Amino acid sequence: MKTMSDADPLDTEFNRICALDAPLRERLALYTAALRKHAPDYSDAYDELVARMSAANLGARAPDAGDEMPPFFLPDSNLNIHSLSSMLEHGPVVVSFNRGHWCPYCMTELSALKQALSEIKAMGGQVVSIMPEQSEFTAQVAKETEHAFPILTDENNGYALSLNLVMWIGDRIRQLFVNDGLQLEYSQGNAAWFVPVPATFVVGTDGRIVARFVDPDFRRRMDIDAILAALHQAHA
Repeated sequence: MKTMSDADPLDTEFNRICALDAPLRERLALYTAALRKHAPDYSDAYDELVARMSAANLGARAPDAGDEMPPFFLPDSNLNIHSLSSMLEHGPVVVSFNRGHWCPYCMTELSALKQALSEIKAMGGQVVSIMPEQSEFTAQVAKETEHAFPILTDENNGYALSLNLVMWIGDRIRQLFVNDGLQLEYSQGNAAWFVPVPATFVVGTDGRIVARFVDPDFRRRMDIDAILAALHQAHA
């Protein structure tokens, strides 16, 4: 959901949580608790969506550890094209799929990745975020994360679709978003109301997946310690 104003208590909680020196899983759990307190309509709708996605085993057919990561050629907000193959020439790559600038869970994850970037780089790793938003919005995310790593546009979720990582948010959440003035038609440039299943892949220099995290519950993400362990494994 979007944060609404500087005076909104949920917005205040989000800013506080992002600044915490705590494991990512703890920050995400704190935000979920804040959501239940301050926006129970969203919390209930998210529970319903997660139950639907879990029942469908969404994400189960995504590439797994040992598989070759499918290539991508995607633009950043300056329309520079980034490819997985060119990134892998410089070391392992942490590929993070995110829903958009409006998603506090994604922004909390990206904040944690930025904070851990020196450790990731020390292990030879790189980070890239992929989301289905147009350049105006990926530029906003890049600015908020201090241009720490590329934020790429996956137009119409094309790359995520190829990895079986796309979900429809459903009418209930769509209406909540519309009521709050959040129009994915504008930020994504289409009226499908599809978003990627948030997922993280650690890809070795040979192009194969060392580790992945795909969970139908988008309120959970791959912990930084797990990413660092996978990067260590990539060099083993």
